[in-house]
Amino acid sequence: MNLSDHIRSIPDFPKPGILFYDVSTLLAHGAAWRAAVERLAAIVRPWQPDILAGVESRGFLVAAPLALELGMGFLMVRKKGKLPGTTIKHTYTLEYGTDTVEIQIDAVKRGQRVVVLDDLLATGGTLEAAITLLRQAGADVRGAACIMELAFLNGRQRLSAPFESLVKYAS
Repeated sequence: MNLSDHIRSIPDFPKPGILFYDVSTLLAHGAAWRAAVERLAAIVRPWQPDILAGVESRGFLVAAPLALELGMGFLMVRKKGKLPGTTIKHTYTLEYGTDTVEIQIDAVKRGQRVVVLDDLLATGGTLEAAITLLRQAGADVRGAACIMELAFLNGRQRLSAPFESLVKYAS
């Protein structure tokens, strides 16, 4: 099955000149979604994670069912102020400013093997921020994966962990 056949392209979203790749059409197609989860499982399994981390918000849609498929837990990497209780924070630089991601202080144990997931890799800033945050918390980040990769933005070059994607867009 060609997964890219199930990903809708929306021109000029969120602003003129941007071509948005919409994963919601893949999620809505049962056989394509099952194939994506199975292919991600094949990528992630060799990294031998103890737990999967999903990056807010569409990364939750990827990591949670994959964790269930692999028989392990799932943790959320969220934007600042979205998690209750004590959190660990990491602030990172964007093109025009900064942003912060957080996990709950007890979300990961020191030395626990983690794989980080999101729906899309663009420039790599948010995914690398999640990897950095998890390492600061003591995790052994084994790798990262996404359904889609905008390869022309060279985001994987920013990542400090092995990375794989299911669908690569060259332009």
